[in-house]
Amino acid sequence: MKRITIAVDGYSSCGKSTMAKYMAKTLAYTYVDTGAMYRSIALYAIRNKLVNDSIINEDHLHAEISKIELSFDSKGNVLLNGEDVSGEIRSLEVSRYVSYISALPFVRSRMVELQRKMGKNGGVVMDGRDIGTVVFPNAELKIFVTADADVRAKRRFDEMKSNSQLASYEDILENIKQRDYMDEHRQESPLRKADDAIVLDNSNMSIEEQNSWLMARYAEKCKNRNR
Repeated sequence: MKRITIAVDGYSSCGKSTMAKYMAKTLAYTYVDTGAMYRSIALYAIRNKLVNDSIINEDHLHAEISKIELSFDSKGNVLLNGEDVSGEIRSLEVSRYVSYISALPFVRSRMVELQRKMGKNGGVVMDGRDIGTVVFPNAELKIFVTADADVRAKRRFDEMKSNSQLASYEDILENIKQRDYMDEHRQESPLRKADDAIVLDNSNMSIEEQNSWLMARYAEKCKNRNR
């Protein structure tokens, strides 16, 4: 059976990474977390003092972007210039800046270039904001994920708490609402559902129910392709 490309798009803190990892592991596909790539660029900017409030030193970052190396290890951890930053990029500070960073055309252009190289041979599950609309508009299976903002904030709060990262639920909820607005209204590749994407609202779904739903959609897609 031909190995297909699976695009998982949607809002922040919907569990896209969790479901994409599950599908990739189950299908023995490659998993690419594009959100982690943008977060890594935001972390790089923070570490190098290229951001101040919402002001970004775009000229400096533009000059550096081609020198920033991003990759994933065998466990799916994201490496920034060879360093595993998978935990650090989930901080609230990175969350505050990632929407500003990801809205920059030269950042998106570079990330799309890298993402297309990673998935050019199929057999990949890639999650993000614009995979089904920009990166792989011809992906065979497209899933668009959404959930209530308060549900997403609670999930994010629990995740950060389990990793001993301090943040208030109210701050996380506000951050999620701000990111939703910025993702939907940015000029460069705004968040939107591809016309042929299947919507998954997982506000009230368990992980088991979600996984069952995902594999059912994959089976349907493969069945239709083989007709």
